[in-house]
Amino acid sequence: MLNYAIIFLVIAIIAAVLGFGGIAGAAATIAKVLFFVFLILFIVSLIRSRR
Repeated sequence: MLNYAIIFLVIAIIAAVLGFGGIAGAAATIAKVLFFVFLILFIVSLIRSRR
């Protein structure tokens, strides 16, 4: 999941450099959501593995 977040971040950066503001914003939002989902799942897995 972190891999997809990084891919969308790179897409957002490339789109921003090329001037596609709407696509860059959408890709950045998707990357942010995926990153937070990754963090939540990572924390849950850490808590479950200690029990």
